[in-house]
Amino acid sequence: METNQHRTTAAPGLGRYEIDPGASTVTFTTRHVFGLLPVHGSFAVRSGTVDITEPLTGSRVHAVIDPASFHTGSRRRDTAVCSARFLDTARHPSMTYTADRLDGTSITGMLTVCGVAQPVTLSIEKSASSAGAFTARATTRIDRTRFGVTAARGMAGRHLDVRIEVRCVRP
Repeated sequence: METNQHRTTAAPGLGRYEIDPGASTVTFTTRHVFGLLPVHGSFAVRSGTVDITEPLTGSRVHAVIDPASFHTGSRRRDTAVCSARFLDTARHPSMTYTADRLDGTSITGMLTVCGVAQPVTLSIEKSASSAGAFTARATTRIDRTRFGVTAARGMAGRHLDVRIEVRCVRP
C-alpha cells in the first residue's frame, strides 16, 4: 500500500503537461575500451510537453534534450563526445523525441540525434500521478551508429542503455 497520500499509481488526468527540466534526467550506461569498462553518464532535459488524451493511444510526447550537457565525469571524454567527431553540438544544439503512440506500457516515437531521426520505443517501468502532476520512468537501448555517430568504433560503446525519469506538471 502506498504510504505517501499525495502519490498514487492512477493514470494522469487528461490535458497538457510540461516536463519539469529541473526534476527530469536522461541517464545512460555504455561500455568503453573494447567493452571492458562501464561508463555512466547523463544528459539534461531542456523542455517538453506531454498531452494525455482519451483514448490514451492518442496521447503525444515532445521532449528536447541538450546534447552539450553530456556528462560522464571525464572532462576529456565529455569534450570529445560533444565535438564534431561525435554529437557535433555546435551544429546540432538539441536532440528531440516526438511520440504519438502510448499504450500504457510503452511509448513509440522518433528520436532525432545529429539531424538523423530513427524510431525508438521506450518501455514504461514506473509511473505515479498526483493532483496536477505525474512522474514516469522509462528505458530503452540506443544504437548510436543508427544516428550516424560512428567515431571510435571498438573504443566507445555502440549501444547505450538509457533510462529517462521525468516529472510533468500542469502549466
